[in-house]
This record gives sequence, structure tokens and C-alpha cells, in this order.
Amino acid sequence: MTMTQPIYIIDGARTPFLKARNGPGPFSAGDLATASGSALLARQRFAPEQLDEVILGCASPSADEVNIGRVVALRMGCGIQVPGWTVMRNCASGMQALDSAIANILCGRAGLVMAGGVDALSRAPLFYSDRMVRWFAGWMQARSLGRKLDMLRQFRPGYLAPVIGIMKGLTDPIVGQLMGQTAENLAWQFGIGRDEMDAFAVESHRRVAAAHDAGHFARELVPLIERDGTLHGVDDGVRRDASIQGLARLKPFFDKKYGRVTPGNSSQITDGAAWLILASEAAVERYGLAPIGRIVDRQWAGLEPELMGLGPVHAATPILQRQGLALEDIDLIEINEAFAAQVLACLRAWEDDEYCRSRLALPVALGRVDPERLNVDGGAVALGHPVGASGVRIVLHVLEALHRTGGRRGLASICIGGGLGGAMLVEAV
Repeated sequence: MTMTQPIYIIDGARTPFLKARNGPGPFSAGDLATASGSALLARQRFAPEQLDEVILGCASPSADEVNIGRVVALRMGCGIQVPGWTVMRNCASGMQALDSAIANILCGRAGLVMAGGVDALSRAPLFYSDRMVRWFAGWMQARSLGRKLDMLRQFRPGYLAPVIGIMKGLTDPIVGQLMGQTAENLAWQFGIGRDEMDAFAVESHRRVAAAHDAGHFARELVPLIERDGTLHGVDDGVRRDASIQGLARLKPFFDKKYGRVTPGNSSQITDGAAWLILASEAAVERYGLAPIGRIVDRQWAGLEPELMGLGPVHAATPILQRQGLALEDIDLIEINEAFAAQVLACLRAWEDDEYCRSRLALPVALGRVDPERLNVDGGAVALGHPVGASGVRIVLHVLEALHRTGGRRGLASICIGGGLGGAMLVEAV
């Protein structure tokens, strides 16, 4: 909803997004958030201890970093008196952290807040099955040698088959569908072909590669260094050789018989963190800060879980209506690329009279998004989608891109597993 007072964005930073490569990545979620957050704080005019709070979104914290917001706040040197806490709203966990910071600033509980998001999805856990857990419980309860031998006779090797945590997390418990299947639903609903999805994915890779070459990510990126000295300075999931011919060879993953969604036109499983520093007008004056932007409006929306990819449409449209804006009034738009089909479906929905009338209560279609204003430096198909971080990354980057291009208004929106959408309208300062 519209702000009752200015909410300023002072600065932001993120790590390179590192593609998961069939094993735990080199950095934990806490490592990622600490490295990028510490570098961001080091260039500020205030001390870390002067923050009113630290809020971190994380969809999949590890068992030893459950309240990862507090863990990272302490590791960044914010001191014991600065509260650190964690929020979770699936794919928009980072955007929820921003929203929570905004709410606390608006109600006077805080004036200077560091809010961000993180996930190390390469470290998503493997679980034992329920059968294995029950067997192990029986084994622990067995006291006599005879009972233990009996338990050994009951054991089956199949009990050791792992349950993949990330697959559980990406499956909607209400409709029983993987997130990729919800993208298939949208592809069928809006008649989106495989060739369109693959072309969108190729363009995402091309734009990210071009942006890196032009230095468009330079200010927001904080390099990561492993203990052995290995440097990670750029997003490493980008395929400079991506082509429609190459992607066409990939088989559908979620609907193997009739599907169109493949690993090539979906976002990558990735590790990464992103942060923003938000401040009230009083905090800006107190610390002599120089804002780079302000958050004008924000909105959350709900819809059917099986159509969750349309969440950006349902969240962004009310903002435009409240602000009296049309799509062409927005200089740059970021829609998180969970799937190529999902972004294309959002564009089709806005152009569809019937959808806008029946689902958005509009008299006619909202309009067309200019492709040259959408995800101008590519998106999650090429960069990856570390679930907790993406909502912050798109807000940070749309603002960075506005400054580079001379634009004023930017809209960042994201689909959320479970049938939700989130959006924020920002202005460059």
C-alpha cells in the first residue's frame, strides 16, 4: 500500500549467484549473507551498531542457522543490542524482509534497517524416509541382543533411499504439483509454445552476459573468496553459448510426455544473498545519508496455487491502479524469471481482455509491456533463483538500472509458491 511517509533506499549489494553443481556449494547461507552484508556496511556513514534492526528472508535455513537473521547480524558486527530476525514467504522471503522493514519504519519502531534475503540451495538437505526413521526409533529402543537381531532382520536397504529436501520444498502441498508443473499449467492456458520459452531463455542469457561485459552489475556485486583463495566475482550460471538449437535438445522435466518446461527455460538452483539498507527521512537527516531511491508502494496478492506464476500480475496491478499509472508509465520492470513460461504468461494476462475483466476487475486489458523495458539485464533463467534472495535482487537491480538509464519509476514483482505474488514500486532519487 501507499507509504504515509518516505521510505528511502540508501544502498544495496549482493553476492554473485552461484549455480548448484550436484553437491554442497562452497558457502553456507550465513557465509553468503555475511560477506555481502559486511561489504555493504563497510561503505556506509554509520556504524553497524547504529542499525535499529536486521531482517533477513530465508526459505531454507540450515539446522544450525535457524534464526539466520540474528546469526548474520552478529557475524557482521552489529553488536548484541541490534535485533536480528528471520522471515519466510517462499520465493519472496527477501521482499518480505523489505516489507517488514517498511512496516516497522512506518509505525515508528525503527528508522534505519538492513533487510535482505539469502538461500544456499545447493546445501538443501537430504532426509531419511519415514520408514527409516521408524526403524531407527525401534533400533534405539531395543535393549536386548535378541531384539536388536530382530530389528536387523526387519531392515530393508530401500529404507536408506534419501528424500530430496528441495523437491519437497518445491512441491505445493495443496495441489501436489511441483512449481514447474504450475508453469506447464500456464503454458497450456495461454498457448505458450516451447520455441517461445526457449527464445526467452536465450535472450535472458544474452542480456546477463552483455550486462556483465558492460559492468552493469559492478556496483551491486560483492566478490566471494573461498578459504583456498578461489575467487567468485561474477554470476556463474550464465551460458554465453546458449542457443535455441541447444535448448531444443533438452527434454521436458516436469511433464515428460506432454510438457514444454525444461531445465533450460527454467531458473537455476542457485546460492546467493542480497541486501538493501532502508531509512526513514529522520534517519537520513540524522546520519547525513544520500538515498539512491525510495519505495513508493508495495502489494501482496493471492491466487490459485496451481497458477502461482501469475502472482506478479495480481500484485502489480493494484499498485498501478492506486498510483494512477499505466504500464507504459513505468520506465523499467523486473519480473523474476522463475520460468520463462511464467513470465510470458504474465505478459499475456495483461494483454488479455477477458483475463483482466474476470480476474483483475478491469474494464479492458491493462496493456502491453515493452520487451525493451522488461528485465533489461536478464533474469533468473540465466542468473539463478536463490529463493530467499531474489525478491531483494530485483528491487536492487531495477533501481540500479534506473540510475544507469536515466529512468524514474521501476516496478519489481515476483511469483511465490503457494499461490501468491509480491510487487514493489520504486523511484530513483
